Amino acid sequence: MTPRRTPLHDEHVAAGARMTPFAGWIMPLHYGSQIAEHHQVRRAAGMFDVSHMAVIDIAGADAPALAQVFAGNARKAIPGRAVYGVLLNEDAGVIDDVILYGRDDGYLLVANAANRVRVLGWLIVRLRYTNAKVRERQDLAMIAVQGPQARDVFAEATGVDVQGLAPFATLEHGAWMVARTGYTGEDGVEALLPGADAAELWRRLAAAGVAPAGLAARDTLRLEAGLNLHGQDMDEQTTPLEANLGWSVAWEPAQRDFIGRMALAKQLAEKPAKVQRGIEMKAKGVLRHGQAVVTERGEGVVTSGSFSPTLGYSIALARVPRGASGDCRVRLRGREAPARIIKPPFVRHGKRVYT
Repeated sequence: MTPRRTPLHDEHVAAGARMTPFAGWIMPLHYGSQIAEHHQVRRAAGMFDVSHMAVIDIAGADAPALAQVFAGNARKAIPGRAVYGVLLNEDAGVIDDVILYGRDDGYLLVANAANRVRVLGWLIVRLRYTNAKVRERQDLAMIAVQGPQARDVFAEATGVDVQGLAPFATLEHGAWMVARTGYTGEDGVEALLPGADAAELWRRLAAAGVAPAGLAARDTLRLEAGLNLHGQDMDEQTTPLEANLGWSVAWEPAQRDFIGRMALAKQLAEKPAKVQRGIEMKAKGVLRHGQAVVTERGEGVVTSGSFSPTLGYSIALARVPRGASGDCRVRLRGREAPARIIKPPFVRHGKRVYT
């Protein structure tokens, strides 16, 4: 099947982007230098085309019924606020991690592009006995502006005052929704807007000094920030407790029977055998998905790994036996390299944040 194109496809090509297939789309991998794009976001401001994400409208008087089945706290997603959370299957496996944006008539839910069909099906089935209306918003684009200067340059380029936005707060500006959210560990905003408006906003941001960044930089930035990638750090065989996402689950009120609650409560009581931790490796080599991690409590596995441009050595997220800590070894191409287990994140606001 021919990959889909976002409304910004021509902007990427004109900027010399290296395009690559990704989750059914053709997306920019980088614009010449992944490392330069990474540093631009950490030090100033960069922009990402994230229009490939699935944007789903849940509207109508029965839209709040989502709060009964969603593992996150949908009751906090009131107009002007957003909430991060997970959709679970009956075994408490993570179908997807999403951001739920509150609106006057319901919610906008943003899911990962690769899980578009699965998430739509989950919502339709779970809300089928209500009058909530579920539809994908293929008319919308999404641009993320991230970095310490992101809010300043966004305001300069658009005239939209985002300086007073609190984290996970949103504002409506005509047909736009702007939220103080992101996937990089830096400050910034994400704008959901009609696809027809996207190219003009992209050009305004570029004129204000915001450099485009591609999928490659987005991945190293989120890894440094200790943020999960669905399909690697979690999936439908992984629970929130195993993926360091237990904090995102809303257990109250006690009678709320969200999907996967029974299985997750059982695991909480028994404690998961393996949990997610960070790995830093200053030895030569690069940590990669699938490598074995040898600890004093048994073996684990790297779920996401890469060279960290900010730190100058390799880092990873890994699922290791509960209680494992301190020194470990990672199997790299027939040898074992020394490494250390730490608590993520690795970097926040451009600085190392662990000891």
